[in-house]
Amino acid sequence: MSNRTGSRRRFSGGFAIVALAGLCLGGCASSDDITGALATPAAAPRPAVPARAAAPAPAPRAATGSSHPDMHPTALARAEANFSRCIAGLEPKARAAGVSAAGFRRYTAGLTPDMTIMEKLQTQPEFSRTAGDYVNMLVSETRIQKGRQAMAQNAAVFEAVERTYGVDKYVVAAIWGIETNYGSARGSYQVLQATGTLACVGRRQAYFRDEFVAALRILDRGDIPESHLKGSWAGAFGLTQFMPTAFQRDAVDFDGDGHRNVVDSVADAMGSTANKLKRGGWVAGRSWGYEVVLPRGFNYLLADKHAQKTMAQWAALGVRRPEGRQMPRGDETAYLLLPAGAKGPAFLMTGNFKAILSYNPADAYALAIGHLADRIRGGGPFVQPWPEDMRALSRAERSELQQRLSARGYDPGPADGALGQKTRVAVREYQVSVGMLPDGMATGEVLDSLRN
Repeated sequence: MSNRTGSRRRFSGGFAIVALAGLCLGGCASSDDITGALATPAAAPRPAVPARAAAPAPAPRAATGSSHPDMHPTALARAEANFSRCIAGLEPKARAAGVSAAGFRRYTAGLTPDMTIMEKLQTQPEFSRTAGDYVNMLVSETRIQKGRQAMAQNAAVFEAVERTYGVDKYVVAAIWGIETNYGSARGSYQVLQATGTLACVGRRQAYFRDEFVAALRILDRGDIPESHLKGSWAGAFGLTQFMPTAFQRDAVDFDGDGHRNVVDSVADAMGSTANKLKRGGWVAGRSWGYEVVLPRGFNYLLADKHAQKTMAQWAALGVRRPEGRQMPRGDETAYLLLPAGAKGPAFLMTGNFKAILSYNPADAYALAIGHLADRIRGGGPFVQPWPEDMRALSRAERSELQQRLSARGYDPGPADGALGQKTRVAVREYQVSVGMLPDGMATGEVLDSLRN
């Protein structure tokens, strides 16, 4: 990592700039919400569920590759042969976005597709860990210690970033740690080639054309040298993994040298990350959330992101922080998250948790960020243990669960294996009907019950 020595107009004092693999689309988790903790609110515990006619459950669908016509071998070969014409056809879009004619010609001359990316687009790895396994994997002692070292080496940067944006510096550091292991694993794909490939080949062309044009703008403006603009196969790059369009929205020149270089400048990367969180709704002086203990007989139907209550209202329901810790200010609002269902730890999540979700919309990811931040700060592990007997469902099993719920008359949405809001509501309704705690978690226990 090269030092940046330009004018530092945004803060005073000298500082040393030093620099999990970087994952696609700027996050370590799938955009699927794997926690199963979100559900619709209800006024009374254990309400009656309308009787539903039983129906034979369909056989589970076998997991298959993409059936999208643009992913067929013939279509891929045709798109590869047409690649140069496709790229040339994007010049009007690029020019309209501010890319110069000379810049477009320079950076697209001789550009070729990387067809190995199609294999990754076709067979993205399945996310089948429990929330507890995921958090424990990311919030390791090694990552905690490296985070403290990175913050100490860049103390002036982190102080200035927190002062400028009002965003907790430990959360910013945690994103750095989880996205690229503090810069040591940022990806080796050329961002322009990766986004150009996806803009002209495969099933995500419409989305990636904007990313390709944004990557051209970065190079044309001179923010980041072309040889340094490397990242994931999907185009995320830099110390905290920005997609090109996110870079255009949120990146800042925090070290004041005239370039927004989130690859080589720790100051620019941390400032840009804080700016993104602030734009996502971060409120200065508040935590991302709090671990809590629920009373016996608690109404688990209140575990719902839409069931916002003040801390005073949660306390009136018997919700407490563990080990006698003081509850936050009574007028602060939060919702209850059960990332491992009724058997695991519980959390009251503030609006700042939603700000972290704006970086990556997966509960387990945001929880790992918040927890790593607290551990770097000096906090301890969660008090309540993660359940050891919880089995994460594979995508095929999640699809089967959705089919079986549908066959029983519930509405879980499409049987696509993605645990969206409809699936969680259907799971919770089913749990109520069979006498389970209605936490909305799509677990092996629920699937076994549906099979039986």
